[in-house]
Amino acid sequence: MYTLSANQYGKGEIHLVRIYRDTPRHEIRDLTVTTALRGDFADAYLSGDQSKVLPTDTQKNTAFAFAKTHGEGAVEDYAIALGRHFVDSDPYATAADIDVLVDAWDRVVIDGAEHDHTWVKRGPERRTVRVVATGTGAEQTVEVTGGVVDLVILKSTGSEFHGFHKDEYTTLGETDDRILATSLDVTWRFSAVPADWDAAFVTIRTALVSTFATWHSLALQQTLWQMGQAALDAVPEIAEVKLTAPNKHHFLYDFTRFTVAQPIPNDNEVFHADDRPYGLIEATVSRA
Repeated sequence: MYTLSANQYGKGEIHLVRIYRDTPRHEIRDLTVTTALRGDFADAYLSGDQSKVLPTDTQKNTAFAFAKTHGEGAVEDYAIALGRHFVDSDPYATAADIDVLVDAWDRVVIDGAEHDHTWVKRGPERRTVRVVATGTGAEQTVEVTGGVVDLVILKSTGSEFHGFHKDEYTTLGETDDRILATSLDVTWRFSAVPADWDAAFVTIRTALVSTFATWHSLALQQTLWQMGQAALDAVPEIAEVKLTAPNKHHFLYDFTRFTVAQPIPNDNEVFHADDRPYGLIEATVSRA
């Protein structure tokens, strides 16, 4: 005896690029959109009956169409419009999840001036938007989550790690001066609509990066706690911040093993960067 306890379906990673040509100085928006519908779709799984299934190809086409018809505002406005459309127009969908990754492009600078229609792709950092639209009419709710992924950041000092618990397998040495580096994935949930979605993103990102840089860290855990608080202080419309931070370890390279006549000094200057395994530190900071 089995039951279909949950299901959803949609179109993954719809990569679309919108160019704005209203003036000689063009603008670019590069989005990767994933859609998912939840609702009365059990028959498609249990008996193969597709009569209630809106094809994923249709969802893809809708994402491209809305890039034209609803693409003038912020990315959040686009995702909200797309999510509302699916639950309003599809009688079998009770909820729509819209996930958007935003790739940023920087203008090419020629002779000190920004070029009107040429860019260089920035990376690996990407802005994220997630919209969950549920229900229709007066009962409809929309939840918006913003974020950033692959925000690679490093400070060469201002970080310690000592006084930790040890057992018979502990070999890590204590330090009061180390490199602190990570590739941050951060999401924040909105409890109210900000005056400007784009400005809210910039403000939160600035708070995160500034706190990482200026807070003297006794542990990456402590740094995440301070960063979460800074983001909540910066934008009152967000209710909580979730931070995921793999600790990108940098170990001082041991020159003392070399059989050279003159020892090579290494005063926190040359490091071996290990990409794995890594410490994985996570925290969610919420308003009380």
